[in-house]
Amino acid sequence: MIPFLSLKDVTAAHGEEIQAAVKRVVESGWYLQGNENTSFEKNYADYIGCSYCVGCANGLDALIWIFRAYLELGVMKPGDEVIVPANTYIASILAITENGLTPVLVEPDINTYQLDGTKIEAAITSRTKAILLVHLYGQCAYTDVIGGLCEKYNLKLVEDNAQAHGCRFMGGARTGSIGHAAGHSFYPGKNLGALGDGGAVTTNDEQLAECVRALANYGSTRKYVFKYIGRNSRLDEIQAAVLNVKLKYLDEDTERRREVARYYIDNITNPAVILPQIQDWQAHVFHLFPVRCARRDELQKFLADNGVQTVIHYPIPPHLQECYKEWNSWSFPITEQIHNEELSLPMSPVLTVEELQKVVSIINQFV
Repeated sequence: MIPFLSLKDVTAAHGEEIQAAVKRVVESGWYLQGNENTSFEKNYADYIGCSYCVGCANGLDALIWIFRAYLELGVMKPGDEVIVPANTYIASILAITENGLTPVLVEPDINTYQLDGTKIEAAITSRTKAILLVHLYGQCAYTDVIGGLCEKYNLKLVEDNAQAHGCRFMGGARTGSIGHAAGHSFYPGKNLGALGDGGAVTTNDEQLAECVRALANYGSTRKYVFKYIGRNSRLDEIQAAVLNVKLKYLDEDTERRREVARYYIDNITNPAVILPQIQDWQAHVFHLFPVRCARRDELQKFLADNGVQTVIHYPIPPHLQECYKEWNSWSFPITEQIHNEELSLPMSPVLTVEELQKVVSIINQFV
């Protein structure tokens, strides 16, 4: 079986350095809010191109703290609206509703799977305060049209950069530095993945960064003094040390992902399979390699029967989930088409040429 993603092999690629980093933390006797966090936050802020990085427990918390900070700072109030893609992982939407804000779902572009900038303005009302832009599958979702709308209507641009570490907009700024603030996930399967959960907020807004850091530390700005009603959401020292190791190799790993994607695009010739459309290779870091097929479930079974593991991202769109049952009657046909047809092929920097050849061969045999 060719795995969809072998985390064991990904970790082994830098295994000695990772083990040395973990050992260093264990032997230091300092496991939270120490030098490893300070180092990683600086290194990641520099890498992304932001002034501030605040580590936290996971990617969902990162987004939650951004919106919560805007509430605490008086930039937003409960009931305000946040425009968000209808086709996203549910965490993007959970961060909005967790804060008593109202998600306004907008359809994606069927060709890019990213938020369709031409559909946003019609969804803006007097209550709209932000756009949550999701760089889905590792592709930059930002456009000048979206930036222009944020300026025109004085909206905060928040980036969900959980799947797009290292991605660039038109060869320039990295995602995570384009908007007013960004949430990042270091879940093990991400392009920059820890050995457990982890996340971060990046921003150039000093006041926002200070508020996020306090909220994620029980609401405390100094020990035993609590300015906000916060929670405990911190990146631990072991994960920070591991991420520091893997950050050094992120661009190299990304280039290998692009090589894998190029091989797929150049060699998959089955007309039943719709391949991604890539206009700018620097604007995609291929966290996933999504294809579409009208007979997706049959294709997935055919691949599994022939030793290739795939994953659907995602089988049920957010508006059809039970947790948002009040939305279940809503219709988002483009989103629903993507969720009915999408299939993610094996993608990682450790896939071998032989594995790629086998995946492509089997896909091209699917009738």
